[in-house]
This record gives sequence, structure tokens and C-alpha cells, in this order.
Amino acid sequence: MNLNSSLFNNNKNRLSRILHEDTDASKQISQELINLLPTGKLQPIVIVCIGTDRSTGDSLGPLVGTLLSEKAENSSSSSFHVYGTLDDPIHAMNLQEKLNEIKKLHANAFIVGIDACLGKMKSVGIVQIGQGPVKPGAGVNKDLPSVGNAHITGIVNVSGFMEFMVLQNTRLNLVLKMAKTIAEGIYEAQNHYPIKPSITPFTWSFKQEKTL
Repeated sequence: MNLNSSLFNNNKNRLSRILHEDTDASKQISQELINLLPTGKLQPIVIVCIGTDRSTGDSLGPLVGTLLSEKAENSSSSSFHVYGTLDDPIHAMNLQEKLNEIKKLHANAFIVGIDACLGKMKSVGIVQIGQGPVKPGAGVNKDLPSVGNAHITGIVNVSGFMEFMVLQNTRLNLVLKMAKTIAEGIYEAQNHYPIKPSITPFTWSFKQEKTL
């Protein structure tokens, strides 16, 4: 794994990594997401949660979408638009169709793609946040459209061998804990956006893992 200080990288390549078990993980996710969201002219913020409930490892996205949708039902100040839930998932078979619908409904939207991914053993449980799109299916050799102006991915298991079997045997406990942390971070970011922090926290840039 390459490790390069973000001080010496183009901001475009910035990628922050947060362990979901950190006591302030959701706060870190919120801060990093706010740093990535547009300033000045406000754009619609759309959260696109990718994955399927038919595979434990690939259920991270729809779990995040469901948790965010439930929070929105109990809030009067929900401003982010969320797509992709357990009830109405966005997956390989309908991804392009859903993206077309989103573009029609939200002109000039800033999209944040949420997806699960596989990585190295020591990276399991890490949440990655960065600029640029997520590439669904890259971890299992599927050619799908890229999604988002920014992305949040969760490393749910180990890559390198029989990825489909690995996904089916991923612990739901880990995926659910990661989904709760990510959803809480996004919800907190929503409550503070469009306020921009005056100080950008120091982070490190890493090579991004492949998404599912």
C-alpha cells in the first residue's frame, strides 16, 4: 500500500481513511464530507447508496440508505436526497436507469456515491472518503458506470480470491456497524452544511480499494 502525505498530493487525489470503531469516527466522517461538499452556489446534495441486500458484504450501501431515510422521517430539516435502500436498492441491474432518474430530478446535483469494497486484511473496517466517483463492481470485475463527485466506501472484507464467496460470507455484524457509523456521519454533515470549517484537518492519502 502506498502512503503519501496529502501535503504533497493534488487535492483531487485526497483520500481519508477512518476506522469505524474510533470513538469519534462519525464526527470524522462528517468533517471530511463537509470538506468535500461544494461551497458558494448551493447545489442539491444527493447520496447514492449502491449495493444489494442479497449479499451480506454488498449490503453496506442499502443499509446506509435505509438508516438515513429513517432519520429523515424523524427530522424536519432533512436537506440531502437519499437513493438506494433495502426496500429499493440500487445495484448492477438498475444502476444506469437510477442515475438517469436522479439526474432528471436533481439538476446539477453534487452526488456522493456510497459503496462497499474489498481490501487488505489490515484495512477491513476502514471507511474511505475522497473526491471523485466510486467505481461500482471494480472489485468483482463488473463494468458499471462511475458514480459521484465524491465517494464514501467501506472495506468489509479481504480481496484477492473468490470475491463472490467472500461477499456472501462477510459478517453482517461488521457491515451493520460500519453502516451505522457512516449514516451518523452523513446525518451530522447534513445538519452542519453549508457551514464550512475554517481549518482543514491534516489527513493522509492512500491508494483506494476497489469497490464491489
